[in-house]
Amino acid sequence: MTKYPSGSITGSSPSRAGGPTGDLRFSPIVNSVRLAVFYGSDQPIQVIERPFPTTLREGETLVEILLATICGSDLHTRDGRRKEPVPSVLGHEAVGRIVACGPGGTHLMPGDRVTWTSAASCGVCAPCHDWRLPQKCMELFKYGHSPLDDGSGLNGCYASHVLLRRGTSIFRVSDRLSDSVVAPVNCALATMVSATEVLPTPCRTAVVQGAGLLGLYGCALLRSKGVSRVLVVDTEANRLSRVVAFGGEPVLASLRGCIPAGQVDAVFEVAGSSSVVPEGVESLRPGGSYIFIGMVLPGTPLALTGEAIIRKCLTIRGVHNYAPRHLESAVRFLEENLDRYPWSDLVSPPHPLANIETAFDETRRRTWPRVAVLP
Repeated sequence: MTKYPSGSITGSSPSRAGGPTGDLRFSPIVNSVRLAVFYGSDQPIQVIERPFPTTLREGETLVEILLATICGSDLHTRDGRRKEPVPSVLGHEAVGRIVACGPGGTHLMPGDRVTWTSAASCGVCAPCHDWRLPQKCMELFKYGHSPLDDGSGLNGCYASHVLLRRGTSIFRVSDRLSDSVVAPVNCALATMVSATEVLPTPCRTAVVQGAGLLGLYGCALLRSKGVSRVLVVDTEANRLSRVVAFGGEPVLASLRGCIPAGQVDAVFEVAGSSSVVPEGVESLRPGGSYIFIGMVLPGTPLALTGEAIIRKCLTIRGVHNYAPRHLESAVRFLEENLDRYPWSDLVSPPHPLANIETAFDETRRRTWPRVAVLP
């Protein structure tokens, strides 16, 4: 981590008005930032240097990345299963430390250790204001999904720094939470907080389809909400080996009949495959809920009849990303349950940014729920 001694950042007080255009100018003690640039699935990622930004606009916050993790969506992009603009800097799961805050007023200060929403939203459009879905903002900006020539270029977390835009919600994190525990909170955990926000009544038994990081987080969240039995289904025994530690019952997908038909209150799909849906519908009781979270790749086929939904009076809900309140709740959940679950076992030892391709290789092997990158 770069050390910024007292006085090295000038004009960084949140209450300061900035220059004549409303910008804030400061003098860093390093000359450049490092970015792992993605040029396409058929080309190697290259680590480059760019001049260190010295001007922040109103509402912007410059953050030094302490640790980042590789989300499944990053791997899909790297391998060409989803398309993003190129060149770009991937990565949206990270924890960092504030270097400087632009003008405009904020409760945060340089030196604060923080996490932030994976997207910036305007706060005034219909999705933001009327529908309470800021993650569907009409002017949404997503970190790790934007081209290098958009703004400063510090748009992703596989880098030494990221520039957070106005409309990003930023939260301090406790020093009790290690970097590896915090890094995935602003995607995986916050998304599962959103997915488990509304449960059917009563909700005594739940099924989670998929034992990756989303599934393990979902298991812990459901148990904290009083769900007495959480069955976690997966095709891989090594992934299921972590389930018991997070309060669930592991179920190998090849073992048919382990899920009670017609007796489950809620099913959470985090497998990313529509092949699990028929069994999920069969397991639900009348009035149960099915929450789709993982099937985000374009063109995912869904074999589902209207009769199967109507006759059981089922509720089907899609969850994509989250609102700031979910990230705030996710950070609080970690703090309150730090000693209850083995959070630190979920993230690999870090790979240096220069070896990010090796980190992606380890992600493909699925040995760890998350693989870490150290800028």
